[in-house]
Amino acid sequence: MITYPVIKKGAAIGVTAASAGVGPQSVELFGQAITRMEEKGYHVLCGDTVFRHEKAKSASGLVRGKEFNQMMTSDEVDLILPPWGGELLIEMLEHIDFSQVKNKWIMGFSDISLLLLVITLRTGIATAHGPSLGDLRGEVIDKTTAMWETVLSTASGESVIQRSSPTDWKTVSGEAVTLQGRLLGGCIDVIRHIIGTPYGDVRRFQENFIHQEPILWYLENCELNTADLRRSLVQMKLAGWFDNCSGVMFGKSGSNTPMENYTAEDVYRELSGELQVPVVYDLDYGHVPPQMTLINGAYAEVKVAGGAGTITQYFNE
Repeated sequence: MITYPVIKKGAAIGVTAASAGVGPQSVELFGQAITRMEEKGYHVLCGDTVFRHEKAKSASGLVRGKEFNQMMTSDEVDLILPPWGGELLIEMLEHIDFSQVKNKWIMGFSDISLLLLVITLRTGIATAHGPSLGDLRGEVIDKTTAMWETVLSTASGESVIQRSSPTDWKTVSGEAVTLQGRLLGGCIDVIRHIIGTPYGDVRRFQENFIHQEPILWYLENCELNTADLRRSLVQMKLAGWFDNCSGVMFGKSGSNTPMENYTAEDVYRELSGELQVPVVYDLDYGHVPPQMTLINGAYAEVKVAGGAGTITQYFNE
């Protein structure tokens, strides 16, 4: 069964730099994000790693893991929200004490999506793929991104619906589609690296937590060209990650650079044909704003038609 955290007004946000820290050039921007959260009534607690950044990370994997464990077990922290993504979160996975992971939200995307996926796969606790703290620094937040509070405040047994922004959601078939299944996913650049490790056991998750319900994968591409994207998806398929899959969704991407006229659309079309499931793309999540909040482990119904769509998430066990 899946366990869903819930936040309430005045929640305490624990900020730990699980990947990149806040360098001197970013202190002012990050300070704006803290101010916005405090204006909303949240209490912000920054860990020692936050204002450290050197050699592509805030601290060693051991130090980051210890701080994460401390925030996870602390009664003073209700929600864990890293400042932003980065490059080397994978270094801290072996230092996480999964036996001490509590029922509290962790939210972020990019490199943080690796942490989110691993937590849900290992514990069955839902995690939130959504904006990082640094993305919430603006005085005005678009309606799509601002839904994070509504989503994280949804109680177990209830549902929440998010609607597409004025963009063009697409389907490989060119026709209206409806997809249903348990959400899992993240930034494909980083989550692919746990394939074949103890942290990427999708089959165990299916057997122990969702009773073999189909998985609806949501993926997004940060920096991969189309050949690397294709290699990554084939690796996922060969590793069994797409077994009992009901569909695949891709967020908008500023990458997807064609390789010898081989386009992302070609990749999506091939994947749909091989898996014999619907594939939809250019949805509102990932490295191109706005940012929907998608919950690993939640049952979702996704409808795409006429360039628009909805994602309804059901917080059922």
